[in-house]
Amino acid sequence: MARVDGLALSVSATTRHPRPGERDGVDYHFLSEPEFLARVERGEFLEHARYAGNLYGTPRSELERDCRGLVLEIEVQGARQVREALPEAVRVFIEPPSLDALKVRLEGRGSEDPDAIERRLAVATKEMQAREEFGTRIVNDDLERAVQELVDLVATMSG
Repeated sequence: MARVDGLALSVSATTRHPRPGERDGVDYHFLSEPEFLARVERGEFLEHARYAGNLYGTPRSELERDCRGLVLEIEVQGARQVREALPEAVRVFIEPPSLDALKVRLEGRGSEDPDAIERRLAVATKEMQAREEFGTRIVNDDLERAVQELVDLVATMSG
């Protein structure tokens, strides 16, 4: 985000509890499950899904932000919904070099218990099978290279 002027990161909504240091309205919109589901019923989300036991979604209001491009950091279920609603959206699958590497990264966060990590790994295993559905795939085995691939992709889109 810091390397491309005018990009904005969408602030998703979630029913999970904030991690230490996360702020409501900045990192996520933290909602109760009943409030989240009421907003789903009112059609207030571009996409939404249950992921590893919690609900996540992109409020439609995020699409009204004044920016060059809006980046949604979402999972496969949500990406499929975005593909249906906004077929012109550029979809990028960012994958870990391996599931073992992902496990090490999740454990390194220190923010989730072992059961939550196992749930995330189970979901990731299924999501990896969907990577062919995306126009672009980037393997995040070297952070600098992966970031540069994203920057280059955005540069080609803006001509």
